[in-house]
Order: sequence, then structure tokens, then C-alpha cells
Amino acid sequence: MPWTALAHPPDTLPILVLALAIEAAAGYPDALYRAVGHPVTWIGRLIDALDRRLNRGSATRRKMAGIASLLILTVVVGGVALALSALAGLAGPFIGPILIGVACASLPAQRSLDEHVARVAAGLRRDGVSGGRTEVAMIVGRDPESLDEAGICRAAIESLSENFSDGIVAPAVWIGIGGLVGGALYKAINTADSMIGHRTPRHEAFGWASARVDDLVNLPASRLSAGLIIAAAACHRGASASGAWRAVRRDAGHHRSPNAGWPEAAMAGALGLRLAGPRVYGTVRVEDAWMGDGRVEAGAADVERALALYRTACGLLLALAVLAAAALLSGR
Repeated sequence: MPWTALAHPPDTLPILVLALAIEAAAGYPDALYRAVGHPVTWIGRLIDALDRRLNRGSATRRKMAGIASLLILTVVVGGVALALSALAGLAGPFIGPILIGVACASLPAQRSLDEHVARVAAGLRRDGVSGGRTEVAMIVGRDPESLDEAGICRAAIESLSENFSDGIVAPAVWIGIGGLVGGALYKAINTADSMIGHRTPRHEAFGWASARVDDLVNLPASRLSAGLIIAAAACHRGASASGAWRAVRRDAGHHRSPNAGWPEAAMAGALGLRLAGPRVYGTVRVEDAWMGDGRVEAGAADVERALALYRTACGLLLALAVLAAAALLSGR
């Protein structure tokens, strides 16, 4: 397999397969995190430094500073990823891609997302609503004290659905397109959106560019995520692939996010639930459309059903990567 620092399909697809397999099996080891941190934490420090240094002045100045910050971020992160890819290439056409696959395994978050959402169901079963609130606070931004059991479960399932798209499928898409460079650039943009892409007095102007670019780079993954959830529903007794398809067609476009509605609607329709809708973040009430037309009441069993669909969808994503790699490599 010929190898360059700027790898592209089909060379990047075996790397993607390796990265997804490693991350699903091992996640990101705690010992490694304690020793050196994580790429997201490194990226986050740079974003925080740019925010503190450049986010000041009028709204127009803040918007321009936000654009400049995003450019700086992508140049730095892309440059580091390109340098690492080039160094790995020195190890040869066999070892080099393996090293890059190991590095790319830090970008998706299949295992950690599974663990965090599973803790919500476990907390509810162990300690009731108080336990569920403690665990769901780790994965959502809304006020956990405002949530009853059904609200906790819907929040966990919504987080699972949305993060399946932007935390797993989207990194996979961009690794498949551009290897470590593509995956790292996506992660930088997505982390910037999560940190500064909010409609708050401080960040509405400064985070405007990050939020808009994040919407753009997540478009293909959100649609693919919905398709994978629909396919996963077809593999599970008690889940409805047709219900998921109907919910996506009817509801996804009405979500306040151009991307989150796709996996959320698919999950809602598959499980016979209603997700999203009006909710509270901090002290701010957000009015949003409902995804799905099923039950509003949800319990720990529904979180576990959602996790089962999620795991199957992750398996289907890996299978899709394997098939794409095999098809493209056989045609060389």
C-alpha cells in the first residue's frame, strides 16, 4: 500500500478499520490519559487560550477574531497531524499505516460513550432518580435537578444518538477521507463548537464561525448515522426500522440543529419514543420540535434498548468500513 503523509482513499480506509476496531476493544486507556492527556484536551487548551486572548471588543471584532481563531486552530492541529503522519511514513508502507491507525483510534469515542450512557441506566436502577441525575449530568448540559426519571432517560438517549453521529460516525467519515489529518481537523472543529459555539453573550459572535463550520462538516455523518440506526433497528426484535425511517422523514428537518435531528429521530422512531422537544439548559428554556411520535415516558430499560441499537450500529459502521476498503483496494 503506497503511503504518503496526505493519505486518501483507499489507503485511509484500512486505517479507519484498524482505528475503529482498536477503539471499540480498548477505548482510550486511563493510564495513557493520566500520563499525557487526550487529543481533545490538548485541542481544548489551545481553544481556551485563543478565547481568553482574542475574544474581546465589539460583536464585529469578536466575529472576526473567532474566524481567525478557527483558522489558527486548524492550521496548528492539521500541521501536527501532517507531521505525525509523515513521521509514521518513515516506518515503511506496512508499519506506517498501523501507527497512524493507532493514533486515529483516539478520535472516535465508541467505548467511552457506551460506558457513560450505561452508567445512567445503572444509576437509576441502583439509586433511583438521584443516581440517574448524578450520572446524566456527566453527559448533558441541561439542569439535572429539573429532570424526572423519564427526562433523565430521554436526555441519555438523546445524548447517545447525537454523539453517535458527531463523536463516532463523523470522525470515521473524515478519517476515511483524509486519514489522521482529516480526523484531527474534524475533531478540532467539533471541539471548538462544543466549547465556544454557543449563543451566549460571550460566544455568540466569537463562536459563530466554529458553529457554522461544525454544522457543515457534520452533514454527511448525521445522515449516515440515521441510516445506521435504521439498519440496526432491523436487526433487533422490538425495534422498528420502519418507525425509525418515518420519524427521520417527518421530524429530522424540524430539529433546531441541522444535524442532531437525524440520529435522534431515527432512535426515537426505532424505540417508539418521543425525544428532544422543549428542555432547559441552565436557566434557559429551549423550545424544540419533538422527534418521534411515541411515548414520552421512558425508563432505564429504554436506555438499555438504545444502547443495544447503538452497539449494533457501531458494528455496522465497522462492517461498512471493511467493505469499502475491500472494494476500493480490489479495484486498484
